[in-house]
Amino acid sequence: MSYLLKTYLCLYFCLWLLVFSGNGWAADKRLIIGGKNFTEQYILAEIAKILLQQHGFDITLKTGVGSTLLRRSLMSGQVDLYFEYTGTAYTVYLKQKDRAIMADAEKVFNFVQQADAKRGLVWLFPLKCNTTYTLMMQAAHAQGLGLASIGDLARYVNKNPQALIFGMNAEFWGRPDGFKRLMQDYGFRVPIGKIRKMTTGLCYTALKEGQIHVSMGFSTDGRIAAFGFINLDDNQKFFPVYNPAPVVRGPVLDKYPEIRQILKIMSKLSTEDMQQLNRSVDVDKISVQQAALNWLKSSG
Repeated sequence: MSYLLKTYLCLYFCLWLLVFSGNGWAADKRLIIGGKNFTEQYILAEIAKILLQQHGFDITLKTGVGSTLLRRSLMSGQVDLYFEYTGTAYTVYLKQKDRAIMADAEKVFNFVQQADAKRGLVWLFPLKCNTTYTLMMQAAHAQGLGLASIGDLARYVNKNPQALIFGMNAEFWGRPDGFKRLMQDYGFRVPIGKIRKMTTGLCYTALKEGQIHVSMGFSTDGRIAAFGFINLDDNQKFFPVYNPAPVVRGPVLDKYPEIRQILKIMSKLSTEDMQQLNRSVDVDKISVQQAALNWLKSSG
């Protein structure tokens, strides 16, 4: 056998080992990234996808999923990674209600991280932004009624139960950190006929067009300023801290420990950054992919 032929065979064998051993070959580095069904979640999943693809991962996105189903998908292995919110995990999945913990970003992250470690789920790190729930009104309408806080709203509704129409998605209505519990804590009751259930995106549109008067929303949503809304102050600190964080299945992180460092740049995403990203998609109509790329470029 000639030297040249031996060299070719050796190279072929090495390439074969590279492909089928799973070391450093993108086809074997497959991950499924999940996401919930609102703009911010599409953006976070897309940023993670771009970062991981740059390091040789083959990424499939499964976004547009409800919170509870997505959590189950992670635990069952149908999804490898997604961005969960500390307050959601603490109150909804872990059934906790200690206000001293849920209102403290560091305490609530440490709690959910330790609790989920027993379930084989790893919380990597929190992002800076706090995507907490909020109740929104058109600024001019709220000012005209003298409403600046949820406490003000509660007193107004108790005196004028038929005056305002509320909009929210089905999940916010029933979850333990949602509207039914908020009414209990603030001491008011909205007649069921004055509640409109719709998707989160439609809530903003309906409030803008005057079809509803009070709406659920997220503090990081860029439409709040763009549409002339205000957030009513949560003066009783009802809503927990909601820092998003990448949550990964333990076996996946064991196999690919580099995921933590690859995604680490996302930890600096601030509330202001998230507001701008959400606005660029929802108001300026930039694609999710372009918004994600723009932030990554601006972050170096």
